Amino acid sequence: MAKRASEKVSVAFAPAASPGRTKGQDDAEEHRGFPRIDIQAPFSLWIGEGSERRFAASLRGVNLSVSGAFLQSSFFLPIHTELRVSFRLNETEEPVQARAQIVREERPDTGPGGAKSGFGIRFLEFFSQTEVTLAKLFLGQKLRSFVQQYLQSKRARALGSELERAVDALAAWELVRVTTARDPWEQ
Repeated sequence: MAKRASEKVSVAFAPAASPGRTKGQDDAEEHRGFPRIDIQAPFSLWIGEGSERRFAASLRGVNLSVSGAFLQSSFFLPIHTELRVSFRLNETEEPVQARAQIVREERPDTGPGGAKSGFGIRFLEFFSQTEVTLAKLFLGQKLRSFVQQYLQSKRARALGSELERAVDALAAWELVRVTTARDPWEQ
């Protein structure tokens, strides 16, 4: 049975073994647990639900990871503010829906060229399994390649059902992931 949009699914992402890198970053150590990509995605954000809604805005996300995003903004909310966000990565998938928290801000620089202005959010909880859309953005191509290759194996062809082949491929992916030093989240 499909879950309604209002149903919550808590997801805790464990940091990957190797930290991700931000494009254009200098050699300072990066502390993020997942890679980030530059992406222009429209975000809707709000505080409160229904008649209790007390704030709403539309902003542009300028980079994204499975653990958070940076939203371009000329206004600022207090650090630690919790809000709801919704954003669409493509037209064929449902929008990603999450509860998030503001974790940092970047104010405009007064120097030449200026710095980006906005705030970073960390995803705390996803709704209606929309985190899968986000994870596919980073892992989709690697998973497709792995599964296509694995399904050609004698073992996979010998299995009697699509479900058994899917479970077998997932088990094989997990085995490769935990027995190799390579981080599947790295780009």
